[in-house]
Amino acid sequence: MTTTDTPDTAGTTAPARGGSASPATAAPRPGLIAVLRWELRKLRAQYRARAVLLGALLGPIPIVLVIHGQSRPPKDTLFGRFATENGFALALLVLGFASQWVLPLLTAIVAGDIFASEDQHGTWKTVLTRSTGRGRIFWAKTLAATGFAVLVLIVLAASTIASSLLIVGHQPLTGLTGQTIPAATALKLVAASWATMLPPALAFTFLAIVLSVWSRNPAVGIATPVVLGMVMQLVGSLGGIEAVRPLLPTTAFEAWHGLLTDPRFSGPLLEGLLVSAVWSALALGTAFVLLRRRDITGG
Repeated sequence: MTTTDTPDTAGTTAPARGGSASPATAAPRPGLIAVLRWELRKLRAQYRARAVLLGALLGPIPIVLVIHGQSRPPKDTLFGRFATENGFALALLVLGFASQWVLPLLTAIVAGDIFASEDQHGTWKTVLTRSTGRGRIFWAKTLAATGFAVLVLIVLAASTIASSLLIVGHQPLTGLTGQTIPAATALKLVAASWATMLPPALAFTFLAIVLSVWSRNPAVGIATPVVLGMVMQLVGSLGGIEAVRPLLPTTAFEAWHGLLTDPRFSGPLLEGLLVSAVWSALALGTAFVLLRRRDITGG
C-alpha cells in the first residue's frame, strides 16, 4: 500500500526538499538588547578600553602625590593655593585640568573607534547583511560608547577624590567666595562638581561618534574631538566673543564653579546642560543619517 503525506507532513517536509526555509520559520534577527550585549562583549575584549579604565583608576594617585609633595602650591590655578594641604581643593584642582584635556580624550578613545573599527576590519557588510539592521547597530554601539564614557568618569572621579582625601586630608574647604565649607558638605559638593562633567563629556562622546561614522578612520574619530576641545577652550578664552562662548560645550565644563560660592548659583549648570544636549542631539542625528545612507557594498 502506498502512503501519502498528510497536509501537515507535506508542509513541514517541503522546506527540506527545497533547501530553504519559509519566512514563517526563518530565524528572527536579534533585537537591540542582543546586539548591545554583543557590542559590550567586544568592548570588554579590547585592550584599549581596559587600559583607559586602568589609567582612570590609577592615574590620579601619582598626580595627587606629586602635587602634594610640591613645596610651592600652584597658586595661579583655581583652588591651587589650598591643594597641598586640603584634599577637597586638590580634587577640584585635578577636575579643572581633567575637564580641559583628559575627559574629551578618554571618552573619544572608544567612541571614536566604535564605528570606524568596522571599516578598518571590513566587517560592515557581514554585520549589516547577516546580523541585524542599521538602526539596531547604531543604537547598540552608541549605548556601549555612552556607558563606557559614564563608567570612565565615575572611576576617574572616585579615584581622584579618594586618593586626594586619603593622601592630603579632609579638612574644611575654603570656597570661591571665602566661605568655610564643612568636610561633609564639601564632599557632597566635590562629588556634585565631578558629576556636572557628564553632560559635556557625553557631548564630546557623541561628537567622536559622528566623526567615527563620517571619517571611517579611528585616528580621526579619536584625535579630532581632543583637538576641537582645545580649539574651543582657546576660543572661549578670547575677549570680544561673549555671545559665542556660552554656545560651546567646553564652557559647560566650568559650570561647577557656582556650586562653590555663597550664595550658590545654578544658571551656568542649566545653560551648560542645554548646550550639551543640543550638541549631543545634532551629533547623534548627523551620525545616524550618515550611517543610514552609507554604501556598504564594498565591505
